[in-house]
Amino acid sequence: MPPASGLSLVTGATGFVGSAVARALLAAGGKVRVLARPGGDRRNLAGLDVEIAEGRLEDPASLAAAVAGCETVYHVAADYRLWVPDPAAMFRANVDGTVALMQAALAAGVARVVYTSSVATLGLVPGGVADEDTPSRAADMIGPYKASKFAAEAAVRELVAARGLPAVIVNPSTPVGPGDIRPTPTGRLIVEAARGRMPGYVDTGLNLVHVDDVARGHLLAAARGEIGRRYILGGENLALSAILAAVAEAVGRRPPRLKVPYAVVLPVACAAEAAARITRREPFITLDGARMSRKKMFFSSARAMRELGYAPRPARAAIADAVAWFEANGYLR
Repeated sequence: MPPASGLSLVTGATGFVGSAVARALLAAGGKVRVLARPGGDRRNLAGLDVEIAEGRLEDPASLAAAVAGCETVYHVAADYRLWVPDPAAMFRANVDGTVALMQAALAAGVARVVYTSSVATLGLVPGGVADEDTPSRAADMIGPYKASKFAAEAAVRELVAARGLPAVIVNPSTPVGPGDIRPTPTGRLIVEAARGRMPGYVDTGLNLVHVDDVARGHLLAAARGEIGRRYILGGENLALSAILAAVAEAVGRRPPRLKVPYAVVLPVACAAEAAARITRREPFITLDGARMSRKKMFFSSARAMRELGYAPRPARAAIADAVAWFEANGYLR
């Protein structure tokens, strides 16, 4: 791991991936400033020797103050939900907030930016494995999260080309592991499976990666990545049935055996979203999630391995660490 140097700003450090990036920077000997919303949940910052700059992506003045004096900016913050009552708010955070932060970084003369995109912006290969060059279009993006990340990544690339923004783009796949306090949609799946509340599964698949490997990939991208180039930070491609079997093994349960047809999942998702519009609580299963489950989201990290020296651990180890963290923090009771 290359040593961190200078002062780094990490956005989203109160969240799952951002806190892992902050920990990785500190472990490498770096100095870290984090952008944190006033009054936000800061449990993931507990015990970390970081400077806190209070601000919000929607407040450009706070962003200018946060980037001042920084050598590197890791823009990890994002509104990551598969269901939102107000999609416009997600676009303001993920797109407008990203552009405002990139403009602040340019004005401050930041030497390097690592922008955290997502494999959600990439195309898929039916029956195969996608990479950074698999084509995708805005019209292919299912739901506001994917659409907003697609637009944000396009804006970053435009700033690289038009204004010389010194940005490297990383596209994490599906991180799991310690620190998923909210938890993320994938974390919720692991929690429900570990509690024995997943009696069946759909025929889909994900690329699963340990969150700490994603964090190390960010540092490698800052040190070795080519400006304007994107790198998938993934792990292992697994069918959902294999993921649930690994969770079951970690907690000593029997894995689910029932394969649920897509035709059954869709009406359940419709009903769950109808209830969510009344309760204003995010449903466990969403229409966008159901639509995405029709495809296997498999990706290759070969470019990051070859050009950055990225080396993710097996997905089973990531799942075991995630289950252990959820159990230790009371999520499985």
